Amino acid sequence: MNNHAAKNNLIKAKKNEKINLSGEDFREGLTAIISVKVQEPQFEGQTKTKLGNGDVKGLVDAAVYEGILDFLEQNPSIGRRVIEKALLASRSRSAARKARELIRRKSALGGSSLPGKLADCSNRDPAFSELYLVEGDSAGGSAKQGRDRRTQAILPLRGKVINSEKARIDKLLSNNEVQSIITALGAGFGGTDEDTGERSAGDFNIEKLRYHKIIIMTDADVDGSHIRTLLLTFFFRKMPEVIYNGNLYLALPPLYRLHQGKKEFYVYDDNERELTMERMKKDNKTTKIGVQRYKGLGEMNPGQLWETTMDPERRTLMQITVEDAAKAAETFQDLMGHDVEPRRTFIEKNAKFVVNLDV
Repeated sequence: MNNHAAKNNLIKAKKNEKINLSGEDFREGLTAIISVKVQEPQFEGQTKTKLGNGDVKGLVDAAVYEGILDFLEQNPSIGRRVIEKALLASRSRSAARKARELIRRKSALGGSSLPGKLADCSNRDPAFSELYLVEGDSAGGSAKQGRDRRTQAILPLRGKVINSEKARIDKLLSNNEVQSIITALGAGFGGTDEDTGERSAGDFNIEKLRYHKIIIMTDADVDGSHIRTLLLTFFFRKMPEVIYNGNLYLALPPLYRLHQGKKEFYVYDDNERELTMERMKKDNKTTKIGVQRYKGLGEMNPGQLWETTMDPERRTLMQITVEDAAKAAETFQDLMGHDVEPRRTFIEKNAKFVVNLDV
């Protein structure tokens, strides 16, 4: 392929750019099916995934080489498209390498500072340290004031995190919020995908994780759910060990505050609100019940946020687990991937079950 590209002047390098197309760049996104008939095949290992007849390789290589050259000569437009795709893959790989080097330079374990907006905890034992990934600066400010500074670190996230299912690796690692998360965790980037058994780009070491509880804390509305899903996508695709090791949690903030005189109750959905109000009316029929609907975490003062969502004695956390890795991977691909049709099908199938849509 490189010979064909050079012969036909298909590689257009940018200024000061060095292009070195590798086999990996060409193979990305391409599939070849070769049928070979061998009278006495010998396979390597019990899985029989690799042919052990050494003489066959040379014959196949020669036939494929000649066949590809003939095909490219007869189909120059297809050859040009393959070269362009390989160029894009090469540039993405180069950009991703530079981004990973930037991440390593910023890594806390490398000796440089932690992200500026991270309010770290004083405890240096990961087993007793928690990191809250909080939606928005407003909620982040309340969380910083209400937290237990000994064990709870706060990292506010601005806006919606980039979609890890769609984004190229270089775009992902160039994202400020993703950089902040990776640097704060201190364990590197990339991990083993238990669905495919392959490692993501980079080096992730669970032993270097700075917090053994990573808690996603977002608003109890549609935007909060979206941000939560984007973060779950990032961890599942790029740091799966965090999930399989039991380090990832969701904070469940209340949706309502009910108060009657000096009594107050926090409830988490509409059904619980109705049941609690009925009980409060039976206990005190004369005093009016006040209802406060929390549109976001930022509406809570530090004391309320601590009492309802951050106090280890009273909070509710949901640990993220994966029972079926293949099914989970398929779900992320359908709902967060490039293909629109699976999302449309999912929405059409489940739209009838939506009762109250908070938009």
